[in-house]
Amino acid sequence: MSDLRLALAHIRQFTDITPRFGLILGSGLSALADLVRDPVVIETSQIPGYPASTVEGHVGKLVFGTIDGVSLVFVQGRLHVYEGHSVFNSTFPVRLLAGLGVKNLVVTNAAGGINPSFKPGTLMWITDHINWTNLNPLIGSAPSPFPTSRQACHVKFYDSEWTTKAQNLATNLGIPTSTGTYLWTLGPSYETKAEIRAFKLIGADAVGMSTVPEVIQARSCSMKVLGLSTITNFAAGLSNDELNHQEVLEVGRRVRSDLERLVLALIAD
Repeated sequence: MSDLRLALAHIRQFTDITPRFGLILGSGLSALADLVRDPVVIETSQIPGYPASTVEGHVGKLVFGTIDGVSLVFVQGRLHVYEGHSVFNSTFPVRLLAGLGVKNLVVTNAAGGINPSFKPGTLMWITDHINWTNLNPLIGSAPSPFPTSRQACHVKFYDSEWTTKAQNLATNLGIPTSTGTYLWTLGPSYETKAEIRAFKLIGADAVGMSTVPEVIQARSCSMKVLGLSTITNFAAGLSNDELNHQEVLEVGRRVRSDLERLVLALIAD
């Protein structure tokens, strides 16, 4: 874990903030970090051992600061296994957040809607997930400076009390939200129509190429987790439109206002 210690030492040259919250931003959602007051921005390319993000919409920065007096850090530049990272390396940012003292993690993503009632722009609180890849960052015997558990699968991944509170906050703000199960595929190819039919049969409401390994790693580090998917497109076969990454980014920009209000309310609460 020398890379992690070096990464923490590098960050501490720029900030001594112990964030109460960590937020991992999905495709098209990086602008949420603009909410931070007096930001300290650290390029992840300068952090020892931090894998490089190569996906459009993932800029590769840690943004430290406060919102309403609450200290937090945004992760801009999610890492995906399909970029060539191992599943363990893809969760390096989560272990880094744990080392910084983060106890509460919000994970956001862009996802394809499988539930027929989820139109593009729908916000879905994640209540459970399906790991279609069978990959797990806890496999192996890599040492860790944090109390971890490889049996994290025996606990609830998404904090039900926090999720209910978030739903109520959204309702009070007049922002419609739903709940559902997120399914993780490896990518980078979008799913086939046959795969989407299969995913629907086994109970998936949304599908994407991230989040699950981060949540597994976060729970193994004893973090509370809140998950939120932005449904950016109908999954394959559910509309006549071709799937493309630009659509994902565009819907992310469209729902930014609602997401900003949600994030502010969650932090204030």
